[in-house]
Amino acid sequence: MTESSNTNANELRIAVIGAGPAGVYSSDIFLRQLKKLGEELGLGTEARIDLFEKLPVPFGLVRYGVAPDHPSIKFIASALEKTLDNPDIHLYCDVEFGKDVTLDDLLARYDAVLFATGAVKDKPLRISGADLDGVYGAAKFVEWYDGYPTGAREWPLTAENVAVIGGGNVAMDVARELMRNADDLKAKTDIPDNVYEGIRNNKAKVLHLFIRRGVAQAKFSVQELREMEKLPGVQLIINEDDFELDDETIEVAGKDKLTRQMVEELFAIREMAEDMEDDGDVDYEGNPADRKYYVHFNSAPTEIVGEEGKVKAIRVERTETGADGVMHRTGEFTDYPVEAVYHAIGYQPAEAPGIAYDEHGAHLANANGDGRITTEAEGGEVRERLYATGWAKRGPVGLIGSTKSDALAIVTNMLEDLAKAAEGGRVAADRDPESIDRLLESRGVKPIDFAGWKKVDAFERAEGAKEGREHKKVVEPAQMRELAHA
Repeated sequence: MTESSNTNANELRIAVIGAGPAGVYSSDIFLRQLKKLGEELGLGTEARIDLFEKLPVPFGLVRYGVAPDHPSIKFIASALEKTLDNPDIHLYCDVEFGKDVTLDDLLARYDAVLFATGAVKDKPLRISGADLDGVYGAAKFVEWYDGYPTGAREWPLTAENVAVIGGGNVAMDVARELMRNADDLKAKTDIPDNVYEGIRNNKAKVLHLFIRRGVAQAKFSVQELREMEKLPGVQLIINEDDFELDDETIEVAGKDKLTRQMVEELFAIREMAEDMEDDGDVDYEGNPADRKYYVHFNSAPTEIVGEEGKVKAIRVERTETGADGVMHRTGEFTDYPVEAVYHAIGYQPAEAPGIAYDEHGAHLANANGDGRITTEAEGGEVRERLYATGWAKRGPVGLIGSTKSDALAIVTNMLEDLAKAAEGGRVAADRDPESIDRLLESRGVKPIDFAGWKKVDAFERAEGAKEGREHKKVVEPAQMRELAHA
């Protein structure tokens, strides 16, 4: 051991897998809670957290899972970056768990391992015709417009009539980007050139958004709805019948603040849509609209109709939704002519090598949802020193802010367990903080640290400034690595 490693041998050592919001928030909260409670728990107040990320850059969902035109995203990214600029948090980007480092590698060097992995796959669309040419999962489309390092660089935006299936924020993001004006999007966001060119050549003129349940059961955030309202050149069109809510439904919706706000915003959109039609099919500014965006509630797609292997139409069944949120089918079907269908019905969080997976809940197996990893999904025993947070713990539900409360709960459990462990939680055999660096070097792995990320970020800002923009994304992993290691 070197002199420096001897000095730091008494720190707690924590490995976090995933440098998205869940991982970064958890790292920050762990350090804060340790400072606050460490002495009382007999743990001390010092810890080193090593944050491993398989992508060349940090921030996960914030950079690669949310539409680029969300105004709040840059503020979240800025807050995450401030957290990473902490000498007790060490960033290891471009290091993939299960490939570059194993669970045994980490358990030998860290007192606890926290999984904060996200989701990159779509839940499958289980209706007839889902395998036709022209049917796309939202995850891959999001990867394209967000410039995901291993995502597609081109996207076939040739359909004039498009359907989007889903009643949540991802469906709204996908629909909005398909209706977007490329120049407006470029001016306000960090999209790379290939995405700008793709959207500029987008042929979509008519979009149908299908939501299975009613107005009061939608899962949109108010922010998503307000962004939908302000699309240049787009006319919003709704079905008046969807807004005929009975007294019980209105009463139930009013009991929850977020639901009430969402329903109120939807009724504002109804009025806006009526004005757009009355004023001669215009957009929100009163300008002639060249694209039409239909919003259909109580509409459950049952089949994608094909011809010669390609999408020709989507068949939708009218539904009824009670105040209790239970949906009933009516047997009334309508076919809508479309050439492309995007489904945003949920993500499937990634599995982790060596960790049991709960297929039903779509998350890593953990004890009663408390974040302690278990040997199996149902009735498994707790595996010491292993934890999960965010989507890895609870599945693909909740907004980015939900990960903060998640992180506090998990950190509380971690500190409780560490306090019970031998020698105040310091159980990893190898306590040399430089050991992980030597291991990665021996395997030919060159991590990108926080300083390397700052070089990538500086380049992106400089490229954006050339076009009067705040930021312009680099998308190619090879270029990111070259910039980071320069």
